[in-house]
Amino acid sequence: MKWIKSSVYFAVLSILCLEVLPISSLTAQVKAESISKTQGWQISQAFKPPKRGDPPASAGGSTRGSSCLKGKKQIVPLLPPNKLGLTLAERPTLFWFVPESSVKTAKFVLLTDQDENSVYETTLKLPNKPGIINFTLPKTAPELAVGKTYHWYLTVVCNSQDASTNPWVDGWVERTEAEASLSAALAKAQPRKLPSLYAEAGIWYEALATSAQLRRSEPKNVRARIDWWTLLKSVNLNTLASESFVDCCKNELVNR
Repeated sequence: MKWIKSSVYFAVLSILCLEVLPISSLTAQVKAESISKTQGWQISQAFKPPKRGDPPASAGGSTRGSSCLKGKKQIVPLLPPNKLGLTLAERPTLFWFVPESSVKTAKFVLLTDQDENSVYETTLKLPNKPGIINFTLPKTAPELAVGKTYHWYLTVVCNSQDASTNPWVDGWVERTEAEASLSAALAKAQPRKLPSLYAEAGIWYEALATSAQLRRSEPKNVRARIDWWTLLKSVNLNTLASESFVDCCKNELVNR
């Protein structure tokens, strides 16, 4: 069984080298990760979607006019294919890839009751360079209710006069409660084990946030890179695995 684990590890490492790791830094990192230590290592758990219905279909991300986004790239929400993610948090953290833009303002809106009621909205100041950004709902936002699904939108304000030309993406978040077995496992788990536990349980927002935290805290760690790639690959987002994290969205300009 050891040779099977080793074969899987090196297969993923080879893919990672092509998609994530610069060749110039790969050799040094591999030396730092002793082969003898990786013989018994298993790849982290890919995300397992929970068994539940999909949210309503939408055409998020479409642009019906000129856009301020550069390089023919689009905003990409870090979500499973059906754009619905579960969370255990009262106020979860959301992630997006945002390309370079000529404007630095985005609007975030959280809605419920079939988009009839606005629960929270704020204006975010975007960073000066492209990358993966994140935004945690602040204490000024209401706590998410357990068992309720919320619909959010992120819009880059290219044109403040004509909103129809602004690029936007959307997604859903539903707060749930952890089963007793998951709560017990989380309480005694080391930080490196958290993404796998959340992913196995279908808790997307925490699986992503804990994996991103490890990835950011140890940017040169091969294992952290592979874990991050594996999680994104499981939801068809592996093309974003090499994108840099960019500090953003801590200061709110408008909220209610």
